[in-house]
Amino acid sequence: MALKALLLDFNGVILDDERIHEQLIQELLVAENLRPQPGDFRNYCLGCSDRAGLTNLLASRGRVVSQAYLEDMIKRKSQAYLHKLDTLDQLPLFQGVQTLIQEATAANLKIAIVSGALRLEIETVLTRSGLAKYIHGIVAAEDVTASKPDPEGYQTAIQRLREQVSTLSDLSPQDCLALEDTFPGIEAAKAAHVPVVGVAHTYPFHMLQRCTNWTVDYLSELELPRIQAVFAGQPYPTAIAEEKVAQ
Repeated sequence: MALKALLLDFNGVILDDERIHEQLIQELLVAENLRPQPGDFRNYCLGCSDRAGLTNLLASRGRVVSQAYLEDMIKRKSQAYLHKLDTLDQLPLFQGVQTLIQEATAANLKIAIVSGALRLEIETVLTRSGLAKYIHGIVAAEDVTASKPDPEGYQTAIQRLREQVSTLSDLSPQDCLALEDTFPGIEAAKAAHVPVVGVAHTYPFHMLQRCTNWTVDYLSELELPRIQAVFAGQPYPTAIAEEKVAQ
């Protein structure tokens, strides 16, 4: 077995934009004459697609909306999100993400994004940051019928890599490594039988450590050579990343 592909979450792993999304969700609630409550975003939206998050959040307030109205809410939020990014002099990329992606590319690992974000949002950030050229595939909210923690996004990403990258025609979930910062994302990767690194950008290290194969506080702590050695069943002398290899 060898590590062949990295499957990266987007919000919370590549881009530090939780506060932007939380603010936009609050603005949508106010527009619906609903008072924002502490914990709304984390309890109902974090780690999920806008469709799933808004549906759950509105349901918690006893509000049911039509699919057309929900689509309009998602569209308004996305437009506001892209406008907000456009006003920023610098994108809030997490420290170490560019180096990690470049190191993975140098190691001949293929990289795909598996996210509940909308495709335009992902592509906008990847293009503006100069990372688009390293990415071999994107599975966005529009590409699946179920949000994380459902494994559909990961299953779709693996199938697309098989079809679109000639050297990965026999790619298995066990040949991939997922990077996630939330519990729905971790659960989705595990349900797809993909080993997963928990990145403590959103939750404390010790909480992620309990349910992931590896855990790091920062992307810069992720030692790809060490993880490649573990995948290949070879010894490696040092460790920064906390390891709990699933058998």
